[in-house]
Amino acid sequence: MAYDVSAVREHFPALEEGAAHFDGPGGSQVPDVVGEAVAATLLVAIANRGSVTAAERRADTVVAGARRAAADLLGAEPAGIVFGRSMTQLTYDFSRTLAKNWGPGDEIVVTRLDHDANIRPWVQAARSRGAIVRWADFDPVRGELPVDEVTSLLSERTRLVAVTAASNLLGTRPDIPAITEAAHDAGALCYVDGVHLTPHAAVDVTELGADFFACSPYKFLGPHLGLVAASPALLETLHPDKLLPSTNAVPERFELGTLPYELLAGTTAAIDFLAGLVPGTGPRRTRLLTSMRVLENHENTLLRQLDEGLAELPGIVRHGSPTRHRTPTVLFSVDGVSPETTYRHLASRGVNAPASSFYAVECSRHLGLGDTGAVRAGIAPYTTEADISRLLAALR
Repeated sequence: MAYDVSAVREHFPALEEGAAHFDGPGGSQVPDVVGEAVAATLLVAIANRGSVTAAERRADTVVAGARRAAADLLGAEPAGIVFGRSMTQLTYDFSRTLAKNWGPGDEIVVTRLDHDANIRPWVQAARSRGAIVRWADFDPVRGELPVDEVTSLLSERTRLVAVTAASNLLGTRPDIPAITEAAHDAGALCYVDGVHLTPHAAVDVTELGADFFACSPYKFLGPHLGLVAASPALLETLHPDKLLPSTNAVPERFELGTLPYELLAGTTAAIDFLAGLVPGTGPRRTRLLTSMRVLENHENTLLRQLDEGLAELPGIVRHGSPTRHRTPTVLFSVDGVSPETTYRHLASRGVNAPASSFYAVECSRHLGLGDTGAVRAGIAPYTTEADISRLLAALR
């Protein structure tokens, strides 16, 4: 099935400014239908959720619709979708809640491949309870996290494994099903950071084995907020700190304060847009699986073009080997040129590819890049072959 990138691009007003955007891993551009959904929700009567007035019912409909949409995207249950301000905020909330059951001698496992949002909340929560932190290292040459680097750290005292589904710095994708299976065999829960995977691949949280799967709509064409998918039965066993009069129902007990209805409407619109990337019929989940697989093929074709083009340029230093099983993300430096200088040079030519450690500071340090990091180029649903050529020409 063909992917019509020109038709997709017509829905992105931001692209009219003319830049070639490789900054999607930090936040994608937004299609018109998302902005329209946000504006429409702000411009009608709306109130706290309820069933008496039209405004109350409208808010309830928006929330329920967003839960169903997110569940369709991730292969989860609507009653297990928790919304929050960001993935970072939600992970801190869950770390504090889970840590209530930890004590001295308990262990957690984190990896150096991860974004700090899936490291620091767990490290800090463990230390507050006297628990031990075990660190899994990745191969800095290939940029990959072998399964046994994680599983070798598991014991009967392991309470949680926190691991990324795809490195936001390198794009490499660990074998999450193998890691979660081993964690479960050890009696541990697994919290998976899916922020960088979700925009690029079809996701099924059940197949991944994730007890918690966190992602960010603003990385997959939506508004700025975060969400976590988990089993409603698991959520029922957890008791976060909350206000006395707020509901104890799942998943609402984890959502502190009034939800941003306009952003939830925008999230639903973004997921519907993803479901319609290629023509199709049937349930939204079915259309999403088809669209995301076609999108993945399109992005991988562009990634090969970028990999081959970078390999032909002298002075380009790649970080992490170009492996098959990764998202369309490239981390590189120009020999003898600071990443900041390269970033500014590209920007001056209308190519947006920023330089940083992008909050994956442990990963950057393990690669020998310190806190400075390198230049990251990420491919998105609106990226074209012409964009890739512009990036390569600017580097040349």
